[in-house]
Amino acid sequence: MKRLERRPRPGHVRLPRLLPLALAAGLAGCASTPRGLLEPVSPVPGTDKVDMLAATTRAHSADAGVLFSGERGEGVSFRNIVVSIPREREVGTIQLPRSIPGDPARDFVVTASKPVPKARLGDWFRATGGRAKRVFVFVHGFNTPFDRAVFRFAQLAHDADADAAPVLFSWPSRGFLLDYSRDFDNASYSRSDLADLLKVAAASPAVREIVILAHSMGSWPAVEAVRQIALEDGGVPRKIGNLILASPDLDVGVFRRQIEDMGTKRPQITVFSAQHDRALQLSRFIARGATRLGGIDPTQEEYRRQFAGLSGITVIDLSEVNSDRLNHDLFAASPDAVRLIGDRLLQGQVITDGDVSAPVAAAGALGSAATLLITASIRVFDAASAP
Repeated sequence: MKRLERRPRPGHVRLPRLLPLALAAGLAGCASTPRGLLEPVSPVPGTDKVDMLAATTRAHSADAGVLFSGERGEGVSFRNIVVSIPREREVGTIQLPRSIPGDPARDFVVTASKPVPKARLGDWFRATGGRAKRVFVFVHGFNTPFDRAVFRFAQLAHDADADAAPVLFSWPSRGFLLDYSRDFDNASYSRSDLADLLKVAAASPAVREIVILAHSMGSWPAVEAVRQIALEDGGVPRKIGNLILASPDLDVGVFRRQIEDMGTKRPQITVFSAQHDRALQLSRFIARGATRLGGIDPTQEEYRRQFAGLSGITVIDLSEVNSDRLNHDLFAASPDAVRLIGDRLLQGQVITDGDVSAPVAAAGALGSAATLLITASIRVFDAASAP
């Protein structure tokens, strides 16, 4: 008798394929980059800089070049960090030093770092809010040490040419691939502190608008923080105009409930998704088969039902874009995605089909108000006009 081969169900994720790839990517990054990258060095001419405020619930590190560990701290620490960025590099790339200290002419390095008392946060917003008085808040994802969060955000803020005050919110990610559960607990632990930071920014007369971008697991505390503000204050402050979720590691049904809890006074929400995001495929396996929000195909009927009736949500499908083996950082590594963030989302606008390459075909309506447009590399699921 011929033996039948058992094939995986469509969309089914096999751990043996994913785990070695994820482990290799994680270990390669750890092996090639030294510790202590945040020790300040003298700046050199001919470079650019990003002057950011870092707010973190991490514990202090005894190593001055590490600053904060992956453990929980007591309260929130604030720090003003200036990152020097070399000009000769490709958009979306981060050039980390191979040895300490780095060379500012070719590496991402820190040129200044000092603590900021919480009572002086208003002064920082007044001094660095940019012409538009806009604040750009970034919440990093899983498996991210503090220094990687600093440099990724510096790269994104620089490449997006953000006319905004860059604010990093860093929760205690341990920076190890096998600490998924602990990282999730630490992200949940930090959501109220993020909500407090957003309230402080919204209350500042120097701030006109707040844009939040959260990556991967960082989407959980970000959405929870906005939801918490809405439940406590009867709505989200108008200054919080756009919530961007890049590769969000969220359960789709839970996300819908979070959005419903925010009520009608909520920000515009933009989701960057990719069905070939291998990190989210691994997360899906851990979640016992539940597709994560950042890995959905918005043309599928089950997701059309989930989004039905929700206004102000746009899904940007990057499944035809590639960066590295995991495709988990497309929002920052893809020049096209960075352009969309900088040219539209950070300006408080909504991405439409006119902002991407010429449409090949319209794939039909989603619900009564949303339309999916297929382009050469990017698909836009636009629910912004839903009633």
